[in-house]
Amino acid sequence: MSKQNRRSFIKTLGLGTAAATAATYTPFAIGGATKKVVVVGGGMGGAVAAKYIRMMDKSVEVTLIEANKDYYTCFTSNEVLSGKRTLADIKFGYNGLKDHGINVVIDKATGIDADRKKVSTASGRSFAYDRCIVAPGVDFRYEKTPGYNENLANTSLPHAWKAGPQTQMLRDQLTDMKDGGVVAICPPPNPFRCPPGPYERASQIALYLKQNKPKSKIIILDPKPSFSKMGLFTGGWQRHYGYKTDNSMIEWHGTPKGSDDNVISDVDAKTKTVITGFNEVKADVLNIIPAQKAGKIAHVAGLTNDKGWCPVHGDTFESTIHKNIHVIGDAAIASPLPKSGYAANSEGKTVAAAIVALLNGKSAPDPTYVNTCYSVIAPGDGISVAMVYAFKGGKIVKVKGSGGLTPGKFDTKLREREQYYGYSWFDNITNDTFG
Repeated sequence: MSKQNRRSFIKTLGLGTAAATAATYTPFAIGGATKKVVVVGGGMGGAVAAKYIRMMDKSVEVTLIEANKDYYTCFTSNEVLSGKRTLADIKFGYNGLKDHGINVVIDKATGIDADRKKVSTASGRSFAYDRCIVAPGVDFRYEKTPGYNENLANTSLPHAWKAGPQTQMLRDQLTDMKDGGVVAICPPPNPFRCPPGPYERASQIALYLKQNKPKSKIIILDPKPSFSKMGLFTGGWQRHYGYKTDNSMIEWHGTPKGSDDNVISDVDAKTKTVITGFNEVKADVLNIIPAQKAGKIAHVAGLTNDKGWCPVHGDTFESTIHKNIHVIGDAAIASPLPKSGYAANSEGKTVAAAIVALLNGKSAPDPTYVNTCYSVIAPGDGISVAMVYAFKGGKIVKVKGSGGLTPGKFDTKLREREQYYGYSWFDNITNDTFG
């Protein structure tokens, strides 16, 4: 499939079908009875699901429960580290959802009673539902990294894998670092939120260092043997940051399968030293991205398996553990769909359509999902990976011929377009979710 056709196809199946999907549903009012949906989590999945349920059927009473009054997008947050964006550029509120008639509750969900169909919150309130959507994002398995913990993450060694104050803290540490300093990035093991994210982070930090502290170095200690879009990233690092030369600004150290070469065995927080099976690195700025699991409320509600993630039915994302609860976004087990903002948006819309149909005594429509991940290695050098997914034979599968990867051969105009596409996508998806 050609680049243009691929992008047109994805646009049709993704953000472009929003109005068309909503138009296929009209408000139902059966005897004046209310239909209640409670959405827990106001990120890219939860917020768009709440919005699209109201767009499809205004007779549904939708309550969105979110602990924070503002949401910071994880995607593009790495550009805060390079100075290309500020936190204000990736900050969004919930007034747009209120305009759609959604009851936005800024409170922390503390429990879900699947039998009584009620969500409880930290303030002592309780919200009844007919269907519940849980979009809790990720939480962190700090115990998997000896010497690292949540307190360190919030005070001195930010992971910044939830955008917000930690992102600014990491940015400040970079600006305070002396020229010639070492930045160590320790990506997490699979699975985790945003597979290309740590490597885009390395690219954006390198961009800042190249322009401001050119004697500095980035060392990536990866517990994996390879990573998402690896060839495209390393090719870009060679073009812009001297990768694999004596003057390389970025060093990537992987871990062969079955080895512990770059798996963290200990962290000395005071000296910012990381010890692995093969390396010992003392950093000036240390960025540990911990192993991940579903957000806390999913565990409290008993929606997770023994690996810490939420099993769901791939057509409706209804939990396989508790009926009438749908889990979307990063917390759900939805492979081959990745844990990404675009995938969460797609899941949110599909689940909205399924819930509206089910609440009105109809069958859920056949789902289609879409994902594209954009990354910017340097100004004018954007890359992406895209795929469309269907539900067949009881599982989510890739649609053959629907996706694609940015060609490895560098083409200036193409890479500039990829960056432009990525920035346009950011504007469109945030408006689609919060507007």
